[in-house]
This record gives sequence, structure tokens and C-alpha cells, in this order.
Amino acid sequence: MTHPVTIEKVPYAGWSNCYRLTNGEVELIATSDVGPRIIRCGFVNSQNLFVEIADQLGKSGESKWLMRGGHRLWVAPEMVPETYALDNAPVQVSVRKNGITLLQPVEPETRLQKEIAVELTDAGSITLTHRLENTGSQSRRLAPWVLSQMAPGGVAITTFPPRAGHDVMLQPTNPLVMWAYTYFTDNRYTFLNHYLLLRHDASNPYPQKVGLFNEHTVCAYLLNGELFIKQTHAKPKVLYPDLGTSTQLFVNGEFLELETLGPLVDLPPGRSVTHVGRWSLHRNVALGALDDAELDRVFRPLIA
Repeated sequence: MTHPVTIEKVPYAGWSNCYRLTNGEVELIATSDVGPRIIRCGFVNSQNLFVEIADQLGKSGESKWLMRGGHRLWVAPEMVPETYALDNAPVQVSVRKNGITLLQPVEPETRLQKEIAVELTDAGSITLTHRLENTGSQSRRLAPWVLSQMAPGGVAITTFPPRAGHDVMLQPTNPLVMWAYTYFTDNRYTFLNHYLLLRHDASNPYPQKVGLFNEHTVCAYLLNGELFIKQTHAKPKVLYPDLGTSTQLFVNGEFLELETLGPLVDLPPGRSVTHVGRWSLHRNVALGALDDAELDRVFRPLIA
């Protein structure tokens, strides 16, 4: 049973200045000591579906960028040092009914300013609006890139665009993108007719990454019977980063990452671009098999 959303300032994971949003069933915790970063997402009194990298928690002011865990906003395409601009300083927090906004100071490395606005409804749906503003003097070609680092031991699910026979659909429908370190022989991948799965295996530290485009972009993570789903709308016939991907999955030995991206834009000085995502959490999700029929039965109704 859910209740009206409450927001309170709490300590968490060694940081003193965190904000907890809850409707009595699900909860989100964002730290304002670094970021913008949402460090916890889960059901009340249950597991954190986001990974927490223990030796990087509760700290700030480091001289290099750290993973830490949780959910963050980045800039695509990935490059060094721009993508890895430091996010280790306090952020400004604005509290409103059912939500908070986390505003980062302008990055000296990029002259970009990052913002994440979070809204939790009484019913448990979560909306995140990610914003990048160019405060510099030059236009920047970029795309919003939002990344959720999931706790170890689960399986990621993403969907392919609708399938059709050769006699119905002659043109290609989406890219399936590889990186130089992508090997589809890795047994953590499962390719189905309508879904692509990527399993986390703590005993296998070798990184893997795959990307694809789907107008109805969906990626999810199932861990110990609890399912985290993130969805966004991608624009067809618009240029996306990394050979046209709206979603990417990344895995290594520590965590698995669910990533969604906005289209590439030429962002003039003083202008901003946003990327909106919708999250939902579901309990008692059990898959009898990792096949199309079972995912159609259990998973598909949750994303309709």
C-alpha cells in the first residue's frame, strides 16, 4: 500500500547531506555532497538495485573521476577527458512537492552544467528529467547519456523493435552496435527473437558492451525477484551517438550498466537539452525460463 510522497534529509553511505524520497513502498536516495547522483533505488527495507562501490562512498574532492555507483548523467560520445569531468563537489538541491532537483556547478573542464530532476508519484512511478546546459562560449556537439549502475548478480533485458517477416518488412529496422571489446561469443549474452539479455557474472571481469536503437527504448534489470525498468522515447530518423544507439548495456565484474541516450545536437552557448526517462519497480517477478514466450508473458505487460 502506497502513501503520499515524503522527502527528508538523511545521512547515507557516509555522506551527511542526502535526500530520501519515498511513497512508503519504493524509495530513492540522492546525495548532494557529490553529483548529481542518485545512489539508492529500491523497495523500502529491501536491496539497493544500484551498485554501491564501497571504497568510493562517503567521499568527495578527489583528483580523478570515480564510479561510486548509482545513477548519473554523462555526455556522449565518450571521450577523455571531457566525459570524465569531475563530479566530486556539492550540488544545489531544490525540494518541491513529490520531487527534488540536483544542480551541479558548471564543470571547469567542459563549461557544461548538469541537472537531474526527480519526481516520485504516490503510485510509485518515477520520472527523471536530465538537463545539460552549455555555459561556454562555443557550440558543443553532444548527446545526453544517462547511466544506471546495477548491483551484481542480475540479468539485463532490452527489447528489439517489432519484428516482421521478409515479405512484410524489406528495410532494416535498427542497428546492433559493437565496440572493439564486444564478443558475442561471451556466454553472458542471450539473443532471443524479441529480446536481448546480458547477465552479470562476478567471476567474469572482462567488459562487454552492446548498443541498439528502438523507438520505444526499454532496458530493465532483474535481481532476486525485483525488477527495475527504465524507458524513454527515441526519435526515429534523427542522428544518435555511437552509430545510432538509443540504449546500451555494459557489464564487467563489479556491476552492470543500463544506459539510455538522447539524439546528437549542436548545443549553442546559453542553450540546454533534456532527456526524460521513466522508471518503475516491480516485486515478485519470476521467469521460469529465459525465452521469448516467458518474457512475453511476464515482462511485456509491464512495459506496455
